[in-house]
Amino acid sequence: MASDNPAAEPAAGRPPTGAAGPADGEAARGKGRRERASLLRLLRTHLRPYIPLLIGVVVLEIFSAAMALFLPTLNARIIDDGIARGDTDFILRSGGLMLLVTVAQAIGAVGVVYCAAKAATSVGRDLRSGLYHQVTTFSDREFAQFGTPSLITRNTNDVQQIQMLVMISATILTTAPIMSIGGVVMALRENARLSWLLVISVPLLLGVVTVIMALMVPLYRRMQARIDGVNRVMREQLTGMRVVRAFVREQLERDKFDTANSDLTSVALSAGRLFAMMMPAIMIISNLTSVAVLWFAAHLIDDGEMQVGQMTAFIAYVMQILSSVMMAVVMAVLVPRAAVSAERISEVLRTESSVRNPRDPKSPSSPVGVVEFSEAAFGYPGADEPVLSDLTFSCRPGTTTAIVGSTGSGKSTLLSLIPRLFDATAGSVLVDGIDVRLQDQDTMCRSIGLVPQRAYLFSGTVASNLRFGKPDATEDEMWEALRISQAEQFVRALPEGLDAPVSQGGTNFSGGQRQRLTIARAVVRRPLIYLFDDSFSALDLSTEAALYQALSEARGEATVITVSQRVARIAQSDQIVVLEDGRTVGVGSHQDLVVECPTYWEIVQSQQPTEVEP
Repeated sequence: MASDNPAAEPAAGRPPTGAAGPADGEAARGKGRRERASLLRLLRTHLRPYIPLLIGVVVLEIFSAAMALFLPTLNARIIDDGIARGDTDFILRSGGLMLLVTVAQAIGAVGVVYCAAKAATSVGRDLRSGLYHQVTTFSDREFAQFGTPSLITRNTNDVQQIQMLVMISATILTTAPIMSIGGVVMALRENARLSWLLVISVPLLLGVVTVIMALMVPLYRRMQARIDGVNRVMREQLTGMRVVRAFVREQLERDKFDTANSDLTSVALSAGRLFAMMMPAIMIISNLTSVAVLWFAAHLIDDGEMQVGQMTAFIAYVMQILSSVMMAVVMAVLVPRAAVSAERISEVLRTESSVRNPRDPKSPSSPVGVVEFSEAAFGYPGADEPVLSDLTFSCRPGTTTAIVGSTGSGKSTLLSLIPRLFDATAGSVLVDGIDVRLQDQDTMCRSIGLVPQRAYLFSGTVASNLRFGKPDATEDEMWEALRISQAEQFVRALPEGLDAPVSQGGTNFSGGQRQRLTIARAVVRRPLIYLFDDSFSALDLSTEAALYQALSEARGEATVITVSQRVARIAQSDQIVVLEDGRTVGVGSHQDLVVECPTYWEIVQSQQPTEVEP
């Protein structure tokens, strides 16, 4: 897994202080416009398959809102025409009608929630699926660009924000305008002389909400970055728990987590305080409006220009109007955070992998596993110096090529160019005479058995991990691969054998056992090209020697390329490639390089100072 790139995401620490200049304000506005545009594109694209559900939401919302608007009028008729006149029959008939209307409204509301929830969860599922499939196409370069914690946050928390927005919007977006417009019309029907109260209260409420929302938008943007920071720290601590305990650094790691957690908490509290101010402000305006209606309506009733039932209906419609504004506020609170999340999701979805299959892939007529580097080079975007440069050598079938060099010389990166975990930025890497960039990656990788530097096993069983290399492998083939990798003995000792459970990462096995199982995973597919990235470091010398012997007998005419630091083992290789600062400083046999390559001689001397004389 690629390491996180600190520059790819905003820092998890506290934001820099200082006044924002005009350029900063313009940049923030531009970013806000991009975020809103990303949100609209995401919703337009992913809601299209669920238009029938949204139509159902609209129809049911209209029906439910109409029933809700009819209830205050029925209540007013019961008060004015039933209670005031003592007409019990009218009260019972109208009460029964109110009960039917209430049941119809409840049925409509349940239907709205069902359709909205189905549409929202479907959109969330599609977004998670799209993000996952997009990430699986990324090369190591894109993983380094985003960082694993950020990708996890985008596929969980950010998608959840979009899903919540769809849910709330579907249930509110239709209800709010219907209830507010319908409430105004019905209130005017009851008494037009009190309408001026709505002209004051509604704009005042919208103004307060707008100011608070403008302050909350940047806080939500910072909150998502802080969540990335918490995920990064937690993931590092859980992955490196053994190291933390071995060096007694628990307190330091706790402090790091506390810092990241405090940063997130401070931003969340700031947003929460603003939100907490919003609801009392809305309630104050609503209650003052109710008091004003009661005050002025009482004078109208005293003058005989208004009845008590009309007053109660007017108050009910005013509350419906203001509650509609409050519902719109709830949606407005979600929009800024969802817009930030939408931009982060869109950033992943629109990022094209630097490793892409050609439109018209070429395939070797008779693949044999020849690997050639022709002036190949690789460098990260924006880097001052390339990681690898001017690599020219070839690896033939039936031979073993060892890659050696000091730490950081580019050995693992060189190996990654063959299966296209990275693509060469200059020159070319050829397999069977065809540039790997012109071949179908899936087809080519089926002829490669890669054993990575970090021995990683997937949760499941021993058999499921071996079949990761060859899905249709038989038990005999798996036992043979285990025999070659020197893992047969300890697997047979397990009570379940091939069905023995494997925890995530293979943590229920020792380091050496994990390495042997990952080697068996590559061997079971019997590839044309074996790539071993320092894959024997956890093995003792006798086990390593037995593995080399069994592998040399079983590989046939396959090409073997191995990264190793043990001179005693690579000395018997057919070819040794020596790297220094990303360049080849020597290619040849052990005997030739000892004499001709000072870098290789230094490596030999550091391990076997008396074995060879120059």
